[in-house]
Amino acid sequence: MKRLNTYITKQIIIGFLLISFSLMSIIWLSQSLRFLDMIASKGITVGIFVELTSLLMPRIFTILAPISLFAAVLFVYNRMLSDQELIVMRSSGISPWQLSKPAIFCGFILVFLNIYVMNIGIPKAENAFNDLEWKVKNNVSHLMFREGEFTTIQPDLTVFVTSHDKDGSVGGILINDERNPKVKSTTTAEKGVIIQTAKGPRIVLVNGNRQEINKKSGSFYSVNFEKYSVDFGLKETKARRKNSVRVQSFKELMTSLEDSTIPTTEQRKMFVEGNKRITTPLLALVYALIACTGLLVCNFNRRGQGKVVCISLASVILIQAIDLTAGNLAAKNLWWLLLLYANILIPLTACLVLLIFPQLMHRRRPQQNPYIKGASDV
Repeated sequence: MKRLNTYITKQIIIGFLLISFSLMSIIWLSQSLRFLDMIASKGITVGIFVELTSLLMPRIFTILAPISLFAAVLFVYNRMLSDQELIVMRSSGISPWQLSKPAIFCGFILVFLNIYVMNIGIPKAENAFNDLEWKVKNNVSHLMFREGEFTTIQPDLTVFVTSHDKDGSVGGILINDERNPKVKSTTTAEKGVIIQTAKGPRIVLVNGNRQEINKKSGSFYSVNFEKYSVDFGLKETKARRKNSVRVQSFKELMTSLEDSTIPTTEQRKMFVEGNKRITTPLLALVYALIACTGLLVCNFNRRGQGKVVCISLASVILIQAIDLTAGNLAAKNLWWLLLLYANILIPLTACLVLLIFPQLMHRRRPQQNPYIKGASDV
């Protein structure tokens, strides 16, 4: 029996890895299109581009992993049933419950993996993604300034850099600043160094000239300087780091309602996210059970198990739809959390009962007495 479970488990794991890799590759390519403009406009390297897009994968994995496991389990058991391997196993006295143990084992592995990813992997990845995205968009360095090109940092602020030096400084700088509605200024300098301050990034210019024109009066003003600094106005705020409930810890999410008598919408969203970190990992086990229950319990059909497969697929789609709907509704009214948990517990219990007591699926046909009028002759 151990060899049999190992054989089925290997088939499920191989199928799960192939399906997960294929789906995540497609999603990764589609998500990468969002950041292609950064390569063209910001001049980021391929390494940073891959790192930025890869940080989105933990979040996508928790969504695709249960679906991939469902597809893998359904494919493996359906193939074994078509090849009559399951028929031979059941004829030898192996119960549906015993045959379902490989699927349950893989489901439990994915449950614990998703718990780790949702509570540790995703918060870390979201923080790293937010930090890297902010640096790429707002950090005025060689990622933003490309030699010989005009770079628009803000709608009214344009910078031109002639060269990048090895020490990190830039040379041949021109800055056109129209952020002040009254004054338009143009600043040129031989060299400059970009520094980070508490108020945001700033460039310190050396040996240059600043020219100003008053937009109303048209008066012109020019001054030479040895050292001058320009603030780019890109201040990093704490809101950037706390812009998503996904970066919060499980404890912070579950205790979000303790500080107020009447919870706000944001507090309810945090509490719902904490509960979804409990229910979402369990979807992997539920989907694995749904995939194997129908094929193990229902009678074998030589024409194929298309009806059973369709019912299993419809059940998964329904559960996924209820999970998304209940999560959105619970953000407005927390009583919908009961539906979120019922959506997990009801199919989980139903599958376990059918696997342990498969006779519940088979109705016994009443035997007809050949002597009763209307009975068929033998």
